[in-house]
Amino acid sequence: MTDAGALEAQVTQQVIIAMKAHDAVRTTTLRLIKNALKNKAIEKRAPLTSTEEQQALATMIKQRRDSIEQFTKGNRPELAAAEAAEIVVIEEFLPKALDESALQALVAEAVAEVAAATGQKPTAKDMGAIMKAVQARLQASGLRAEGRIVSEQVKKALAA
Repeated sequence: MTDAGALEAQVTQQVIIAMKAHDAVRTTTLRLIKNALKNKAIEKRAPLTSTEEQQALATMIKQRRDSIEQFTKGNRPELAAAEAAEIVVIEEFLPKALDESALQALVAEAVAEVAAATGQKPTAKDMGAIMKAVQARLQASGLRAEGRIVSEQVKKALAA
């Protein structure tokens, strides 16, 4: 997926496979992914990098999680289930999400790094620097984690 448009080509192939299998949910979700990538490229007026493609997909997942929360509050479990099914399809095209214990280790490394740089125990004021360090490590390792979860882990580490 290093070439520009490689993900879009992969999604197009998957659309054809899903259509042949008569999988309506998958076909619809894949078309949504393709449209989101295409719209993002048009907005940028250039081909997307793999990082930008991943960001677009992460945004789609976040939107669906918000929708699930709203549908659950509105007592619409069938719509929440449909959104959850879309998330499963979208996640196929993203790198593996980091599990909680590995994320805690990454956060601990970043806290130690900031502590070494400042010469004292990091406080809540250092949260931005720690978040940047964690995000940089995630990106360098090709993994992903939701920003909200990373933020919660950093807050726990600072409170300890």
